Amino acid sequence: MDKFFYYLVTLLESALSVVGIRGTYEEPRYAIVERLDRGVEIRAYEGRMAVETDARGQQDGEAFGRLFRYITGANGGDQRIAMTTPVESKGRLIAMTVPVEQGGQGTMRFYLPRAVAEAGAPEPTEPGVRLVRIPSERLAVLRFTGGASPEARDEQARILTTVLEAAGRKPADQPVFMGYDPPFSVPFLRRNEVAVRLPSRSS
Repeated sequence: MDKFFYYLVTLLESALSVVGIRGTYEEPRYAIVERLDRGVEIRAYEGRMAVETDARGQQDGEAFGRLFRYITGANGGDQRIAMTTPVESKGRLIAMTVPVEQGGQGTMRFYLPRAVAEAGAPEPTEPGVRLVRIPSERLAVLRFTGGASPEARDEQARILTTVLEAAGRKPADQPVFMGYDPPFSVPFLRRNEVAVRLPSRSS
């Protein structure tokens, strides 16, 4: 894709997401297999590929920059890769943009488009950035709108945990935050989610 056109499309997609229009972004495929109280969904996700890096938190600009540079050409093929959602963050629940993930002290994760993963994702060229393959899995997910401050995320994670306990479900990991919109999006139009991975049926 032409570099100018790539950045133009990326800018337009970001502008649209400010007002809640995010249909241009590809999401990982999943099916809702069960609905619990308080709007909690049990989702079965297909296997997928992501690029991730260690992060100090959801708003770690350096971590976001490393991942953004990967999709804009800092990779072995000098490829420009479309942005997807969500951005997932694991570790302390701290705010972000369209999903990324954070783990341990924190990891930030961008999911790669299916076509890129199927064709063979290019290797990162920047230290600290790595490709990861995520197998199919089940997640319990609670969606919410409005602000995504650490306090708001923690509160939603508490609700999610309470609902799962009442349903006799035990998470396999700590909660993660999945953000679908830039931090400057209109708050009541934002799509935010907290999620926990569930044990596989064989475990």
